[in-house]
Amino acid sequence: MSETIDLDGQVALVTGGGRGIGRAVAIALAEAGASVAVTARTEAQVDETVRLIREAGGTAGAFPADVSDPEAVERLVGDVTEGLGPVDLLVNNAGLPSPPGRDWEHDAERWWYVIQVNVRGPYLLSRAVLPGMIERGRGRIVNVLGSSSYLASPYSSAYTTSKAALYSMTRSLAAATQEFGISVFNYGPGLVRTELTKYMAGPEMPRPAAEVMAAALETDLRIEPEESAEGVVYIASGKADAASGRYLDVRWGIEEMVARVVDSGDDELYTLQLRK
Repeated sequence: MSETIDLDGQVALVTGGGRGIGRAVAIALAEAGASVAVTARTEAQVDETVRLIREAGGTAGAFPADVSDPEAVERLVGDVTEGLGPVDLLVNNAGLPSPPGRDWEHDAERWWYVIQVNVRGPYLLSRAVLPGMIERGRGRIVNVLGSSSYLASPYSSAYTTSKAALYSMTRSLAAATQEFGISVFNYGPGLVRTELTKYMAGPEMPRPAAEVMAAALETDLRIEPEESAEGVVYIASGKADAASGRYLDVRWGIEEMVARVVDSGDDELYTLQLRK
């Protein structure tokens, strides 16, 4: 995406912004002019992202929080609103991988905690920011999920289940908020080398699933975090609003996917996937 996008005046809240894709998204949004609230559980990582943004001349604030905690989420959104302004863009990027081992062998509570973070977190954040967005008649929510929402992944059912649920929640939320001028998107960031994907390719995960991931990370299937972040900036610009509720994947060309939706009215993820 070569065009320059100006997000001056927007306030973005990026969860899981302390590293990986979240950090790249936060930096890219700030470079485009948005004021960025960065949140994650690890304060040092959040502070580092904010430092990088500010050193580059951008505007950002650090707001460490646990997105699966309802009270923490309410405080977070209140603090962001007080410090930077009402949230115009919410990027639900925070997520946990499945616990290591086979589904029938690992701890059930740990499996469920992945669901809490990956599904309850985006729900709580959306619930907290939507009243303000509806009152102002504008706003966008981007839920980061990827191909794990529709492809089988052996020994990672907690993660794939959470992303499939998030995909469905996004579509329902987009339909419910359309009348208020809100756009909600499922976003596929592509295969990026992050701590999460390296963990999924690491020695703790069962073979051959880990070997498949490790091999993929060494091929041209992998994209850089900065490229992945470009798609979120494009969505933040409003240029993708006609595709609210759809799945947009940076690998397939977001502009092309949006154009297909506009031309055909097609809102089915799998149809768009097969056409590629």
